Amino acid sequence: MFTGIIEEVGIVKAFNREGDRARITISAKTVLEGTKYGDSINVEGVCQTVAQLGSGTFTVFTLAESLKKTTLGSLRSGSKVNLERAMTPDTRMGGHMVQGHVSAVVPITDISRSGENVYLSVEIPDDLIHLCVNEGSIALDGMSLTIARISTSIVTVNIIPVTMESTTLLYKKAGGTMNLETDIIGRYIANFAERYFAQRGTGQGENSALNFERLRELGY
Repeated sequence: MFTGIIEEVGIVKAFNREGDRARITISAKTVLEGTKYGDSINVEGVCQTVAQLGSGTFTVFTLAESLKKTTLGSLRSGSKVNLERAMTPDTRMGGHMVQGHVSAVVPITDISRSGENVYLSVEIPDDLIHLCVNEGSIALDGMSLTIARISTSIVTVNIIPVTMESTTLLYKKAGGTMNLETDIIGRYIANFAERYFAQRGTGQGENSALNFERLRELGY
C-alpha cells in the first residue's frame, strides 16, 4: 500500500526482456534508504517487488500481465519513473490509499497552463468513469491527484507546482499515456452497491433493510 506521494524520480538503467517477463534496473537514492530484498516499491503507479539491490540501483522482475496492462512494457533505458516506497504504520498520509494495481492505461488529452496552474486531462474508459467524482482522488503514474472537473469521459486534475517539479509530469505531453488507478474505496462501494441492487432486482432482498445481518449475507 502506498500514499501516492512520490519520493523521487528514478532513471531506468536497463530494460531486458526475458521470455514473458522483463528485468528492469532503476537508479535511485531516496527509495533505497532502508529498502531490503522483497520490499515493495511503486514504479510509475505499479507495485513492484525488489528482486536485487545494487550500488545506487534496484532491480525488479515485471511479469507478463503488468507488461501488457501498464506502461512498464514501454520503458527503455533512460526512461524516468516515479518512485515511492510502501507506507509504514507511522507514514504521513499526505495523499490517499494507493495499491499500485493499475485499472487502465489512459491517454493524455490535454496539458495546459493558466498562470501558476497546470491542468492535465485524461480520457477514462466508460467502465471506470463512474468511479471518478469531483474533488475525489485518483492515482496517475502513482501520483495521488484530486479531480478538478469531469466532462463526460474526460477527467481533469489541477497540478500544484511542487508535484509538477518533483515528478515525471515535467516530461508528459498530450498524446502520451499514464497508468490510472481509481480510488479503492470507490471500487468497494460500487461493488457492494452493484451486488446489493442486483439481488434486490431478483427479488431476493426486496424487503431487506441494509443492516449488519444483510451485510453478512452479502459477504461483508
